[in-house]
Amino acid sequence: MEDLIWGRRIRAFRKLKGFTQEEFAKLLGISVSVLGEIERGNRKPSEEFLSNATTVLGVTIEELNSIK
Repeated sequence: MEDLIWGRRIRAFRKLKGFTQEEFAKLLGISVSVLGEIERGNRKPSEEFLSNATTVLGVTIEELNSIK
């Protein structure tokens, strides 16, 4: 369940910042399919992924964690 929530939050911030899945995945150095799995909640994001994602998105982990 928590994986799904993380995925939705990541997707919301990605869209808010204007990134396509392809652009965001490229910046993170992962495949679009892996990003899609994370955003759908089918894959748990690693600590490294979350760290890289917050850097690329320009948000803190707290901000990413608090989106409703």
